[in-house]
Amino acid sequence: MDALKDLVFQKLGAVWQRRWIAILVAWVVCAGGWAGVMMIPNQYESSARLYVDTDAVMAAVLRGVSLDAAPGGGVDIIQRTLLSRPNLQKLISKTDLDLNLTNPGDVDKMINQLASDIRLVPQTANLFTITYRNPSPKVALDVVQNILNAFIESKIGNNRSDMENAQNFLGSQIDNYERQLRDAERRRAEFRTKYIDLLPGDGGGISRYESAQQNVKRLRGTLEDARARQAALTKELANTPQTLVSEAEAVGGGGGGGGPNRAQLLEAERHLAELRLRYTDEYPEVVSTKNLIAAIRAGALNVGDPEAPRAAAPAQPRSRSVPNPTFEQLKVRVVENESNIASLERQVADAEAERSQLEEVARGAPGLQAEYLNLNRDYDVLRRNYEELLGRREQMRIAQAADLEANKVKVQIIDPPQRPRTPVAPKRLVLLSGVLLAGIGAGIVLTLLISEIDSSFQSVDDLRSLGLPVIGGISIITETVSLWRRVFSVGSVVTAMAILCAIYGGLIYRLIRAGVA
Repeated sequence: MDALKDLVFQKLGAVWQRRWIAILVAWVVCAGGWAGVMMIPNQYESSARLYVDTDAVMAAVLRGVSLDAAPGGGVDIIQRTLLSRPNLQKLISKTDLDLNLTNPGDVDKMINQLASDIRLVPQTANLFTITYRNPSPKVALDVVQNILNAFIESKIGNNRSDMENAQNFLGSQIDNYERQLRDAERRRAEFRTKYIDLLPGDGGGISRYESAQQNVKRLRGTLEDARARQAALTKELANTPQTLVSEAEAVGGGGGGGGPNRAQLLEAERHLAELRLRYTDEYPEVVSTKNLIAAIRAGALNVGDPEAPRAAAPAQPRSRSVPNPTFEQLKVRVVENESNIASLERQVADAEAERSQLEEVARGAPGLQAEYLNLNRDYDVLRRNYEELLGRREQMRIAQAADLEANKVKVQIIDPPQRPRTPVAPKRLVLLSGVLLAGIGAGIVLTLLISEIDSSFQSVDDLRSLGLPVIGGISIITETVSLWRRVFSVGSVVTAMAILCAIYGGLIYRLIRAGVA
């Protein structure tokens, strides 16, 4: 601790010994620094805040149809648009910035400088601040105002330009797809015309070849049914008598006649014949009709007194034959069915011939179905893309109409740019204070550096550090003279620093009075 204290006092002594060097350095640094600070040109800043949003009602109506008019591109897109080289060139020509241009190289430098000096800062999603600094208040105001105008024009002009470009692109693509679609339709129609018998219909139906196969199968089934029915009719016709025996009244005793029973029997037999044409012998109605016939026949034999046949002499009936109407009907049905079978056989032969012909054509084009599917797939893809492009063109027209007739985009300038009255830079108060501290620090540091490179001995302890015996030290200055000199030295240093601080205070007062601190 004592060693550190001795070192500090030693350094302070070295600085005090060369105090006039430190004061001179401080004066030189402060004078040069303050002069430089006062010569820095003032920077005036102009700013504006604007709010950009999409109309809520119109956005809801046109969502998914029109273009997104909100500044969804963010600050980067807006900044790249506004700070593009053409826009900055227009900005230079509209303001007084072109007065400082002397050669074409200065234009590039100024464009680069403007691109870095103009700041577009987002405060919220839709709130932006545009700021620019320039030594001239008028130029700062003009730059920000022109940037605002360019932004508003770009929101309308860029959208319309983009729409026109998009419409031109869609138009060219629609024309291209229309030509391709027509070629695909022509190839598809030619292919379908050539192989119309082997291809399905447009509505997804079956082809003529498949229809011919189904027709042959159907006709064969119908023919088999007709032949089975013909066999049944032939069998029934063979079992049906051609004539029926009609008995007259008996001659002799016995009384009672069989007229009514005979009529019932004929009617029952006729009904049984009709039923056998439609049903089998096991059908309930057929069985009941057979039982009825048997009952009628049994009743005709037992009419009158049961003992009459034994008591009376047998009567001599008279009988005659009549045509059987059931047989005649069956015969007509057999003839009609034979004609139907002949017609069906002819139809089956024609259908099989047609099917064979179509099979020959199908065997000649094995990849017909695959080729037709490829043609349909290409046609469907072209048609789908074509219809989608047509829909997009309609959406683009609606978007263009909305941009021209509806105020979708709201650009509200919240804080318009104002001509600045006071500079925002440089911060001279801070700079002057920094120069003062830098001057004092430079003087102290310089004296310490000089003391470090000085090879003289400041004290007896420095001599002892050489390792040699030191008898003592003798001072040739008396204590009274040393005290006066110290008082004079301290007064001179205080006066020099007071004058320096007074100059600093005067500069600060001037800045405050001028309002540019």
